[in-house]
Amino acid sequence: MDLLEKIKHAGIVGAGGAGFPTHVKMKSQVEILIINGAECEPLLKTDQYLMRERTEELVQAIEMVQREIGAEKAFLALKKKYGKEIEVLNKTLKNRGSRIALFLMDNFFPAGDEQVLVYEVTGRTVPPGGIPLQAQVVVSNVGTMVNIYEAVQDKPVTDKYVTVLGEVKQPKLLKVPIGTPVKKCIEAAGGAAIEGFCAIMGGPMMGQIMDDFDIGNQVIKKTDGAIIVVPKDQYIVKRKRTPMTHIINQSKSACIQCRFCTDLCPRYLIGHPLRPHKIMGAIATKSIEDEVFNQALICCDCGICELYACPMGLSPRLVNGYIKGELRKKGIAYQGEKGAVVPNETREYRKIPVNRLIARLGLEKYTHQKVGELEELQVKQVTIPLQQHIGAAAVPVVSVGDPVEKGQCIGIVEEGKLGANVHASIRGRIAAIGPSIEIIGEQEVME
Repeated sequence: MDLLEKIKHAGIVGAGGAGFPTHVKMKSQVEILIINGAECEPLLKTDQYLMRERTEELVQAIEMVQREIGAEKAFLALKKKYGKEIEVLNKTLKNRGSRIALFLMDNFFPAGDEQVLVYEVTGRTVPPGGIPLQAQVVVSNVGTMVNIYEAVQDKPVTDKYVTVLGEVKQPKLLKVPIGTPVKKCIEAAGGAAIEGFCAIMGGPMMGQIMDDFDIGNQVIKKTDGAIIVVPKDQYIVKRKRTPMTHIINQSKSACIQCRFCTDLCPRYLIGHPLRPHKIMGAIATKSIEDEVFNQALICCDCGICELYACPMGLSPRLVNGYIKGELRKKGIAYQGEKGAVVPNETREYRKIPVNRLIARLGLEKYTHQKVGELEELQVKQVTIPLQQHIGAAAVPVVSVGDPVEKGQCIGIVEEGKLGANVHASIRGRIAAIGPSIEIIGEQEVME
């Protein structure tokens, strides 16, 4: 079995959040491989742990992938402030005589955005609406590389590293079986330190928000890297939960066309024709078919425009998301502007410092939380979604009542479809099959 087959069999998808099936992404020949260790979102610490504690495996996986895709150069991009990680990586690279180069970045947001990363490392701009492959680059994540190392050892993706922080009594870095209830992760961090809370799944800028009463229905997936517990009246929660009708009415009446949303937009700054202020100005007077709204299709949803830039408290990102949905319903795809893509000459002066962003988000009290040593969480029951990735859901290959071993394939991607296999994350018995597969641990079955 070659490397791509091992990756496919192991069910590896992008671990950084997007969830694109890795065996498909790696089926290419390019000039440059970039591994994202910048941990784009504020507060997250998972990738730092992997770079620091699983350095040898990480480097070996990058070297294997570099050979597979024929890349002349391989870069591991991380932030300059990661002193310990840089020290350990440099030592490992030197000992191995590796050709991998570290690319050190300033602490700005969104440093880990795929297209921003390509521009930072290579000076090349991915075409608007395009993918890094069009710039002769493949971008992958630190966590994905560790999973590839495991796949070569015939170990599929069954566990996930998750940072749990914010309003919890004992912030933790956990290794948990895929399908572990989010509630169990919060309990492992000592439980919530406040009454009535929300949990942000992922980072504060682009993560999904869930209420405390809904947490029992949510589980850890292959793409989840953090749980941030915050009060229900926290600034981010209130902004992201404003009703869409109210957001649009606000946009129609209160946008002053200051263009801060555009001037600070990361995609605009690398040369993409995305001008959120024009979309905000047009929403009051133009129909959805107007060509100005086509720009919304290339928004990366980073949230700078709504959570940092707008002085009026408006939400260009959410407006863009609404417009994207309406355009896709009509089958309208992005039509790029012709001509060369030219980065904005002021870009270097408009990067958003993470420390300032954290202050704007009201998250300063969590910036120095210590997560301590890694703790492996054992659970008695998991609910494993058959679709944890971009593309089609996996098809079950087990039946209710079947015994399963940890690592056993329980769902496969059908031939010719974009998707990823899923595997049992604990030993036990199949209890239910639907959009997810529920497994009850062996000890629970016996009892």
